[in-house]
Amino acid sequence: MNGIDGAVTVVTGAAGGVGRAVALDLAAHGARVAVVDVDTLGLDQTLHRLTATGHKAFAFTADVTDPIRVESIFDEVEALLGPVSTVVNAAGALATGSVVDCSDQDWRRLIAVNATGVFNVGRAAARRMGPRGHGALVTVASNAAGVPRSGMAAYAASKAAAVAFTKSLGLELAPLGVRCNVVSPGSTDTPMLRTMTPDPEALIDGDPSHFKVGIPLRRLGQPQDVAEAVRFLLGDAARHITMHELYVDGGATLR
Repeated sequence: MNGIDGAVTVVTGAAGGVGRAVALDLAAHGARVAVVDVDTLGLDQTLHRLTATGHKAFAFTADVTDPIRVESIFDEVEALLGPVSTVVNAAGALATGSVVDCSDQDWRRLIAVNATGVFNVGRAAARRMGPRGHGALVTVASNAAGVPRSGMAAYAASKAAAVAFTKSLGLELAPLGVRCNVVSPGSTDTPMLRTMTPDPEALIDGDPSHFKVGIPLRRLGQPQDVAEAVRFLLGDAARHITMHELYVDGGATLR
């Protein structure tokens, strides 16, 4: 897909799961990738996989909730690889449980990572891509942002904030030629999902007691499913798509 080969890309949350899959997929299609995560060990493993296959990549250990660090990463990436033209917000945090049992700490952490982190990265990207009049950003959110989920209220709220911010950013940047879109996965077979349930396959059948339908396509999502959707929205094939939210959930939200 045109628009990926040669692009300088920043991918957050790249130490594993969807973020790692996105970074590897974009590099395989010619992007020069800067991977970012707070997990140093996982980040090193991602970088090793990238460089072992001949891709030009750099890793940055960082917490996306730190705006000063985020800005410095963009400066460092542009000094090493050139102007950033594509950005992926894939950093995320998860905590489950009822609202009455949700701790203040969990609420603050989810909002900080899933919403404020997206704001910090989006603002840094806009400050650079906007004046250049070119670029694309994708935020990886969740289908929980658009459909109520019992036991996931804090997570859903944080992801809904990320969706709303990304679309509003896209509206501001559209006249400058920069596109901003959202990919919202459903149940995807990642380490994060396996912290929620010991039997992810059971999610296929749904849970009527929690008002959750199953997955009509009868399979769990895979990180690569999400990565390919991200690549599409970053590439020139999506050149007339902005402020869009693409669900990659096997039909689980019936939309």
